[in-house]
Amino acid sequence: MSTSEIDLLLAELRRDAWGLWVFGPKYGPDILAAVRRWQTCADVVILRGEDGENDAAAYRTPTMPGLDPFVPELVSWQYHSSAVWTLRAVLSLPAPGHVQAPIAVLKPSPLCSLPPDLGLPIAYRPASITGEPPNAAQLVSR
Repeated sequence: MSTSEIDLLLAELRRDAWGLWVFGPKYGPDILAAVRRWQTCADVVILRGEDGENDAAAYRTPTMPGLDPFVPELVSWQYHSSAVWTLRAVLSLPAPGHVQAPIAVLKPSPLCSLPPDLGLPIAYRPASITGEPPNAAQLVSR
């Protein structure tokens, strides 16, 4: 996995107005999560571990009051692979309402949830389309 490729894909997430959460130790985070909210659903990415190999998940879940996008009850699409392939997949997902957008009703994989005992994030970058997006090192520098 190329860290520079992941940085480029994370920069694309930021340009597309995804909010980013970092969980775990300050200088070696355990989990990076990102959410792009739409009117009726949210796209979510969860990257786990240091190497990100085959431990990343992306999914689209309905949004309703009281539902946590990090603990989905249903998903309309899900993808599990390395960090690079998962980020590529979610960035190529058609917008809700597009003729090719997923509309299935699926039971989410356990990888589609953050652990309940994870605690609070050590950093949060709100969704923004202004300014230069941070790289992976800047996300954990707080």
